[in-house]
Parts: sequence; C-alpha cells; structure tokens
Amino acid sequence: MKHTLVALVENKPGVLNRVASLFRRRAFNIESIAVGHSEQPGLSRMTVVVNGDSARIEQVRKQLDKLINVVRVSDITAEDIVTRELALIKVKTTTATRSEVIQIVDIFRANIVDVAPDSLTVEVTGDENKLESLLELLRGFGVTEINRTGRIALTRGGTAQANRL
Repeated sequence: MKHTLVALVENKPGVLNRVASLFRRRAFNIESIAVGHSEQPGLSRMTVVVNGDSARIEQVRKQLDKLINVVRVSDITAEDIVTRELALIKVKTTTATRSEVIQIVDIFRANIVDVAPDSLTVEVTGDENKLESLLELLRGFGVTEINRTGRIALTRGGTAQANRL
C-alpha cells in the first residue's frame, strides 16, 4: 500500500540525505519525495510516498521522528488529504496533430508552456490519476520527455489540523 508521510524538517544541508538514507537502510523504495519551504521560517515540508505495510511504515515514521533536524513526522495516508502533482510533458506534434493535442490539453485544464515546430510542452497539475490519464492519451502522439514532481499533500480542514504539522 502507498503511504504518504509528511515531515517538517529544519532547512539545513544534509537533512534530505539523512531521510533518504533511513529509507534505503530499511530497504524501502521511495516512490516520490518532494521538499519545499513551509509556512514557518527556517523549516521545510517534506512529502515522501513509499510502499509498505502499515506496521513497517509506522516503524520508519518513529525512526524519522528521532533524526536530527526532523521536527515532526506524520503518516497522513488514512486522513482526508488534498494531493497534487505537477508534470511537464513534451509531445511530438505535426501541423496535422497539433490541434488535436491542444484539444486534449484543454480538456484536462492543462497549459501549453512551450511551442516548437515539432513539439508542444504541456504543464499539468492534479492528482496522479489525472496525470496518468493525460499521459496515456498523449503517448499516442509520441511523448519525448516527462518530468514529474511527485506527490505533495496537505490534510484538509482548519488550523487545528494544520498545527499538527
């Protein structure tokens, strides 16, 4: 099962390496990891998606909580959460296929961020299913490059839930 762990960490060199190393030592493959500044100065929010059973994930969560520079860690998998991912997708186009690709992009409320004579670069945000669906349709035209951020997530609700992380 995919678990979403969110950690509030000090914004210091080496923190990402220590977190990734803990997963490596426990033989977990990280599906995605995204890190960025949080609402609190000097702290970053790290979202890690990893496969595993609940007992092993809880063990890793506890070990993460003990790491230097880690302020808090939560497994938010079972909670009501908002998740998003960003992808940039470069698609081959010709004059004959360009309008069809543009129509598909519009249906998914994605944006065209670069146009070249033989390709379009599409920016799309949404949940993983939306990205996968768009990718599946665009593959028929020829996808030459993809870059995805991985999942980022926040719990839904008011400030009481937000203060936990």
